Amino acid sequence: MLSELAKTHKIYIGSDHAGYDLKMAVREFLVEQGFDVIDVGTHSKESCDYPDYAREVATKVLEDKDSFGILICGTGIGMSIAANKVPGIRAALANDIIAAKLARAHNNANVLCMGGRLIGKELSFEIVKTFLLTQYDGGRHERRLRKIEHIEEDFCKK
Repeated sequence: MLSELAKTHKIYIGSDHAGYDLKMAVREFLVEQGFDVIDVGTHSKESCDYPDYAREVATKVLEDKDSFGILICGTGIGMSIAANKVPGIRAALANDIIAAKLARAHNNANVLCMGGRLIGKELSFEIVKTFLLTQYDGGRHERRLRKIEHIEEDFCKK
């Protein structure tokens, strides 16, 4: 089923040094599934600043409407905070499968954030699969997403 999704959706992936190893494993997993994966960095374990990669992935996801983003830092928290500063991005921290499913089903998340120091490769693959395969439920959740957009609009006007 992932192979069908891979035909129509590109994945932008980024990490800081703390998420580098897990990012490389997730990137390889996605390529094996047939996804076009664009790695925006970091490209080493040398200390770096996660907001740079969160911004880059978020920008790419906004430009490419049929894409998803994946961001990995030590806990996933910093990446999710930074990515959510970009209007139109709904970055969700999901270090378990249920959070990944609900992030898509209820919040229509377009960026998945994970903690490279908190989860292992196999779990991360299951989280990524769940995130990508879960459809947005819409319905009652749509009203809430519109309210989030209004918050963004209100603050962007200031």
